[in-house]
Amino acid sequence: MPASERDAQPQPFARPEAPSAWSMSDLLASCAAASAVSTPPAAPPHHPVADTVDERRRDAA
Repeated sequence: MPASERDAQPQPFARPEAPSAWSMSDLLASCAAASAVSTPPAAPPHHPVADTVDERRRDAA
C-alpha cells in the first residue's frame, strides 16, 4: 500500500447543505397516517356462544 493511502485521513460524512423541509415528527406522523389508511379493519372476534343462541332462536321459531 502506498504511503499516501496509508496516511490519508478518512473523509467525514458530508452533510447536505440545506436542512430537510420535513421534521422527524412530520415523517413519523405521515407513516402512521399511511398505515392507518392502508390497514383494513380487524375482523370481529368469533363468539361460539352467540352462534348457539342464534341456532336456538331459529329452532324455536
